[in-house]
Amino acid sequence: MLVLQKHILLLSFRPRAATTLLSFRPRAATTLLSFRPRASTTLLSFPHRCLFSNTRFATTAAATAVATSASPAPFAVEEYLVASCHLTPKQAVKASKVLSHLKSPARPEAVRAFLSDLGLSHADVAAVVVYDPLFLCSEVDKTLTQRLAELRDLGLSPSQIARLVLVDPARFRRPTIISKLKYYVPLFGSFETLLQALKNNSYLLSSDLENVVKPNVALLRECGLGDCDIVKLCVPVPRLLTTNPERVKAMVERAEDVGVPRGSAMFRHALLAVAFLSEEKIAAKVEFLRKTFKWSEAEVAIAVAKLPVVLRNSQDRLLRMSEFLMYEVGLEPEYIAHRPAMLTYSLEARLRPRYYVVMFLKENGLLKRERSFYTAAQVSEKVFVEKFIHPHKKAAPCLAEDYAATLKGKVPTRFRLQEPRTSSKSI
Repeated sequence: MLVLQKHILLLSFRPRAATTLLSFRPRAATTLLSFRPRASTTLLSFPHRCLFSNTRFATTAAATAVATSASPAPFAVEEYLVASCHLTPKQAVKASKVLSHLKSPARPEAVRAFLSDLGLSHADVAAVVVYDPLFLCSEVDKTLTQRLAELRDLGLSPSQIARLVLVDPARFRRPTIISKLKYYVPLFGSFETLLQALKNNSYLLSSDLENVVKPNVALLRECGLGDCDIVKLCVPVPRLLTTNPERVKAMVERAEDVGVPRGSAMFRHALLAVAFLSEEKIAAKVEFLRKTFKWSEAEVAIAVAKLPVVLRNSQDRLLRMSEFLMYEVGLEPEYIAHRPAMLTYSLEARLRPRYYVVMFLKENGLLKRERSFYTAAQVSEKVFVEKFIHPHKKAAPCLAEDYAATLKGKVPTRFRLQEPRTSSKSI
């Protein structure tokens, strides 16, 4: 190109310019001749440079357009969550906020394949993603497969591992789950029992074993509770083991305050009754029991010591029980205080239907010996039918039918009593 430009430069010099150049001194002419071609080259080559630049720009733009059309579209996280993970659009919007960094479906697809191999259904996978969207970002080879092998070494089956994933996907991804399971499975007696507790309180997998869980277990053992008793407490009160140890100590003290000493058979029930209740609430419940059943201080203490869980009954339930037992059945307050188990039975499905049967038999002289209402109330359904229904098929052929009707909330004509009874301890 430079050679061509030099030829053009020489041909474009005008004669006048050439004469002028020859009239200068050799040194000056040499300087000008060496300078002018450079300037002329710059000026005269400008159209060609523009042409070259335009061509290069057009080529670059075309290449960019081709590259753009060839590159794949951005990974649509929300669409993927709905189409592949079966989330609802609303769930997908929420989950996508923590998955916006994903650029391709490669890793989520590998995770979905892992979950599918575990036996999780589409609904299960959706549940995992909703609970822990970042589970889709797990490294299958380095994290999930390794965790699977460790859990199998603990003796868990694939189906058990799958259920563990569903309980707490986030904890499943962490290596600390292995040490937690090594401690909990022997304590709870089996993985199935532990799993039931985890469903109520997955914090068991995230709580500090050394500073929270183990000190609480040690305290409960000091109270005379065996591992079986501790497990029975943790199913209805799952937070007991994961609560601050100082709070658990306070619960133990409150259980003793209601009249149940450590080491007694009822201490577990007392701890269950007062767990997470303040002293003020416990005192209010005791006072309500005293007024509702017309108990003395000694009688309410007897009732609570015999059956601490009575403190868990609602006020509405206690009111209905007192009206039935005291004013319909006619039991004395003292009699009820020494038999508080009656307060735990169902009024509609147990106490009232059995009361009707007992009164019918008594009024028709069909009971060969005196039996108290409490005797009829405390036995199982099978024993009640064998003792109070079957022996009277001939004398009262409709008794079984009438009893079945009372269980459905109806009161047959034969069971309609004349007047409510009062103060009858023998009933």
